Amino acid sequence: MQQEKVGLGKYMALAAVAIVLDQLIKTLIVQQFSYMERVNVIPNFFDLTLVYNPGAAFSFLADAGGWQKFFFMGLAVVICAYLIRAIAKNEFGGIGKWGAAMIVGGAIGNVVDRLIHGHVIDFLLFYYQEWYYPAFNIADSFICVGAVLLVIDSFRHKPKKPEKNTQAA
Repeated sequence: MQQEKVGLGKYMALAAVAIVLDQLIKTLIVQQFSYMERVNVIPNFFDLTLVYNPGAAFSFLADAGGWQKFFFMGLAVVICAYLIRAIAKNEFGGIGKWGAAMIVGGAIGNVVDRLIHGHVIDFLLFYYQEWYYPAFNIADSFICVGAVLLVIDSFRHKPKKPEKNTQAA
């Protein structure tokens, strides 16, 4: 049984919106802030800041010496290729396709940072008293929301199993 193919246009448009929005806001932050500068937006809860992350989520491998930049870029390209192929082959349900597109856009937004700056630009900082959530960016937000949508989709959309050929030879 051949899988139905899906048009990629609307999903790649969402990915493109994520990339453009992420890069536009990062450009504005870099133009307006000095490194480590913080501006309080909501007292005792939310600041805008400018920090750099050469690693992955939560600065994982940030001090690894530089090789991680290429590793994370390569990993992002492989994951994006898989997700685009899966969307095209209709392997996700409706919200899964949107989630996958969000992950693609967010991942590419961070790859652009690594290519241009050598690190990812983060600027959203949430905290309460002495607790701080690591700074993140719009691309990270798209990735996280997209991942949640993929998880929800995995419970709602069960892929069709290939039909077995029961004819005797």
